[in-house]
Amino acid sequence: MKFDPETLSSYPSDSGVYLMRDAAKNVLYVGKGKNLRARLKSYFFSHADTRPTLPHLLSQVESIDTIVTRTEKEALLLEHQLIQRYRPKYNILLKDDKSRIGLVLTPGKWPRVQLVRSKTSVKGKFFGPYPSTLAARQTFDLIVQLFPLRQCSDQEFARRTRPCLLYDIGRCIAPCVGKCTHEEYQHLVHQVERFLRGDVHEWVGELRAKMERAAEELAFEEAGRLLRLIRHIEHVAEKQWVDLPSEKECDVLALHREGESSLIALLLFREGKLMGVESFSFPPTAASDEEIIESFLLQYYANNSARKGGEKVLLSHEVSSRSSLEEILGVILLLPKRAREKGLVELGLKNAKALLEREEKDIALQEKLLLQLEQTLFLTRFPKIIECLDTSHFSGSDPVASLVAFVDGRKEKSRTRLFKVKSEGDDYAAMREVLLRHLGRQKKEDTFPDLLMLDGGKGHLQVALDVFQELDIASIDLIALTKEEGRHDKGMTRERVFLSYRKDPIIIEAHSPLLFLLQRIRDEAHRHALSYHQKRRAKRLLRSSLDDLPGIGPVKKRVLLTHFGSVARLEKATPEELEACPKLSQKDRQAILCWIRNLHG
Repeated sequence: MKFDPETLSSYPSDSGVYLMRDAAKNVLYVGKGKNLRARLKSYFFSHADTRPTLPHLLSQVESIDTIVTRTEKEALLLEHQLIQRYRPKYNILLKDDKSRIGLVLTPGKWPRVQLVRSKTSVKGKFFGPYPSTLAARQTFDLIVQLFPLRQCSDQEFARRTRPCLLYDIGRCIAPCVGKCTHEEYQHLVHQVERFLRGDVHEWVGELRAKMERAAEELAFEEAGRLLRLIRHIEHVAEKQWVDLPSEKECDVLALHREGESSLIALLLFREGKLMGVESFSFPPTAASDEEIIESFLLQYYANNSARKGGEKVLLSHEVSSRSSLEEILGVILLLPKRAREKGLVELGLKNAKALLEREEKDIALQEKLLLQLEQTLFLTRFPKIIECLDTSHFSGSDPVASLVAFVDGRKEKSRTRLFKVKSEGDDYAAMREVLLRHLGRQKKEDTFPDLLMLDGGKGHLQVALDVFQELDIASIDLIALTKEEGRHDKGMTRERVFLSYRKDPIIIEAHSPLLFLLQRIRDEAHRHALSYHQKRRAKRLLRSSLDDLPGIGPVKKRVLLTHFGSVARLEKATPEELEACPKLSQKDRQAILCWIRNLHG
């Protein structure tokens, strides 16, 4: 054994942090302990710890470094900092540290509602955070339907001289051109605030009273409108929120583990309503339940800029460092004692178990589908990593290419690549250039995919085979995917898959799960290529159209475009409108007016 009792006895008995390293000195795991010596001995000589990943970790450990701290709180903070620095494979790591999304009611005379990623990104009254972008978007869409506040930017609002289309369809009361009074607009703003605070039932009661008065006054059209509004609000409120008045503001954190898999479900209660559930699954980890929850709390709440502070968090498992975590994070951590609190944690555990089971089923289905792909296309290896290449151009101009990757059937953003193509010519020349650049780099880094997929036919396949031969690559499966000409089944086009060692293509039938998988990968590559091409082309056209502006550099060009919104509007600008544009000198305005006069002859 690399670590016998005598060796481990040399470690300090103080509180601190330990770093387990492999033979290459890579950090495998970071942990903390009140007594480092006792904590490390428990790894190698305790039979009570039955974590399935632990033997895998210990078999790779070649050395252990320790850092002694004065207090347990210091050890907790240092452990979090080291995990963020080294990203060890056996610690839990949150993949997304972004702040949660919410809604802001902007300040000023004519407020509007905006979706924001961070509480501090836009000034105004913040509502949320919401558990997902979808939940926030649904709430935003409902507000747009129910409350006809302005949706335009401040610049657009200041420039408008007549109502826009939203006024014509009843989605805006057009304060920009005086179609409503300030008092009428503020009444709408007040209703939006009440809606976002969750005062739905009280508000519906007021609307019912108005509806009954309208009916008594024989204003049946107005009464019908109010009835439809009430039903709409009640339907959406029933779908989006669950009333649990026992806890006005709290999060419920529940951890469920099965074998090597673990998942945390986080139930979010706001204004006494269950707003949604966030889930965080983790790969096999050597961490205990307590360590997983501690690490999660530090990563999630320390990095969440939308928090108010002082939130109550109900935990499914006890953590010994609860007081230190509360001091660091500014939250109140509680184990449930009352029946209502226990019921909330049980609900969290039920959600965590269901989410983990669903996730494992999805993984199993993806593995089955990839295995079917391997067998159907006669691949030489299991297609765990699939990369797809697509090119895009407009009549040969601004050629670009995109490469997307799917790992275990799911898109892997970190492997997405965009290429500016330098070659002049057709698709084949562009594909050859990009493949030489990309595969040449992968060969040096040893990061080849299992399967390379091309959007094209036999010609594209031959280009890739020539590149493989030039770079001496023989470890990647290669296919080219193209639609079958002249054959459709109920609107679905069958696909042909060309292989390097078969004369005839393999036909993938419409409605086949394999077809959906291949099309999803191909469409993602096409979307990235088209989007990148459009950006490059727009930038080139924009640059060329503004190049004639004398004395106007890149910074002021951006100011002009931001203020006017487009080159077309700038070309019609009046002296008064130019006067309102910031960061322009009198000399700049005169030059722009001269440029506009020359354009119009």
